Amino acid sequence: MAGNIKYTINWQTGAKASAVAPTTAPRTTPTSTAPLLEGYDLFPSKIWQARLQPLIPDLQRWVDAVLAMRAANPKPAGRTTRQGWNSEDMDVLDRPEFAALKTAIGAACASALGEMGQGSLPFVLQSWINLHDRGGFNFLHLHEGSLLSGSFYLQVPAGSGDFVFRDPRPGVIHGNVKGGVPNGHGDVHLTPSAGLLVLFPWWMEHYVEPHESDVPRIAVAFNALAGR
Repeated sequence: MAGNIKYTINWQTGAKASAVAPTTAPRTTPTSTAPLLEGYDLFPSKIWQARLQPLIPDLQRWVDAVLAMRAANPKPAGRTTRQGWNSEDMDVLDRPEFAALKTAIGAACASALGEMGQGSLPFVLQSWINLHDRGGFNFLHLHEGSLLSGSFYLQVPAGSGDFVFRDPRPGVIHGNVKGGVPNGHGDVHLTPSAGLLVLFPWWMEHYVEPHESDVPRIAVAFNALAGR
């Protein structure tokens, strides 16, 4: 199952109007017909998801490899991760044990870049581990200088925090329309699962909610960078 996406703000539609008996009194105002509106979705912000089902049997092996990496180098790199561990190694996917995952992520990035009209653009993958212990999270940030960013989830126990996208339109936050409606404002939550790949444009701000399990939440984070 792909990640479950939902808006932060829950909104309710009004109750359906009940049938009203026609009145015998004459109308005092003329009726009008609403104009036929043509809608246009401007400034689309697209993300991609895929469940890498053929790689599911490798997940535990990769979790074990990550835990061994942490044991060998227990100091976290810092950056946006708090109360957990992230690798100083920014080329994790170049390790032999992750070869199949690197191939899959590379193919996914190439496909997404093709949709963006950048299919012929060469790129390289930068990659690292994000691991959250109980209470761990990532604060709001973006991945400046990339073509695409993403995560692949190795271990997502019950109680893992959501991955949250911030609405990228700076002006809409001042509007009075909230929630998942046209021209509304609301952060979008994605609830991941083990084996899920998520891609998004580098400029989309995001954060990770606090982790609420004693079993670590583990993901391989990555950027597609322009290069040969």
